[in-house]
Amino acid sequence: MGTTQTAVHAGLEGVVVAETRLSEVDGERGRLVIAGDDVESLAGASSFEQVCARLWAPYAKQPLPDSLQAALGEARVRAFGLLDGLGDALSAKDGMDALRAAAAHVPEHPEGELATHLLLTGALAVFAGAWARRGRGLAPIRPDPTLSHAADLLRMVTGEHHPERAAGLDAYLVTVSDHGLNASTFTARVIASTGSDSVSAVVGAIGALKGPLHGGAPGPVLDMLDGIAHPERATSWLEEELGAGRRIMGMGHRIYRVRDPRAAVLERALERLERGGLRTERLALARAVERAAEELLRQRYPDRPLRANVEFYTAVLLDAVGLDRTMFSPTFACGRVAGWLGHISEQRVTGRLIRPASHYVGPMPG
Repeated sequence: MGTTQTAVHAGLEGVVVAETRLSEVDGERGRLVIAGDDVESLAGASSFEQVCARLWAPYAKQPLPDSLQAALGEARVRAFGLLDGLGDALSAKDGMDALRAAAAHVPEHPEGELATHLLLTGALAVFAGAWARRGRGLAPIRPDPTLSHAADLLRMVTGEHHPERAAGLDAYLVTVSDHGLNASTFTARVIASTGSDSVSAVVGAIGALKGPLHGGAPGPVLDMLDGIAHPERATSWLEEELGAGRRIMGMGHRIYRVRDPRAAVLERALERLERGGLRTERLALARAVERAAEELLRQRYPDRPLRANVEFYTAVLLDAVGLDRTMFSPTFACGRVAGWLGHISEQRVTGRLIRPASHYVGPMPG
């Protein structure tokens, strides 16, 4: 069937396909609102569990538990019981491949959508921790349901409970919990719009998040900082990269025309860690590299504002709390699943089948 449509919006740029009560991204002003509050006021003040509650409450068909922390703790314990039935899912070399394969084994909870939300959120943390341990030849660590979600995720990866580092990870999970209709969230909503189940929607979202243009850059940011090593080498190293036609990792964003507000939030989280006695040599280096990169990019691309994005300080923060760079993208998924699930519920209530058109430019029959 042909179409007379000729206006093509590549990448759906500027196309509004949904109304949402969950988050707002203002790229011109550098503002991110999550569930009614600026991200700067949420991270460090509200826990990941509290933000989950705010993202899920608008469309919840059942009352949320009095303590979402306790409910998520129970969900992690339940998810831990799924490990024996995962087969080779966690044997994948790439953490996102492992997470995607393992998440596909999560059953829809018989008690309904909210219970499934809890189980999926708990499962991603458990599976990420188990994959990290398996890669080091270690047995998975059973969840501690009395801990916060961030603290237990970190413990299941590192084997240690460190309150200051857990607070830093919690700030990160809050910061990345939702971000408008990004690629993985849109993927989840498209799948949900077909009437498919929440597990399928989350598995699809993980696949989208794996892409290097979406969630795959924090590790390379750390590689860049390691390559520069000293603040005084930043300008010359970056000039060489730009001269070779390579991208500066962690700089620039599809939406933001100013500095990503999440970069500022994570930078402050690092400052709190340092005030708590956890020193990280990379914070000073990262700041020097950011300044040098911003100036070089301004000179080279005066009409294209390229400022630090969330991945720039994500790399430094997750490294500081004790996570290996192979865990960066799986940890991103552990935070973003909160938003995915909120959007899945919203799509079911307010949406219809998402089915855009295409403009055929191929040959026609004679």
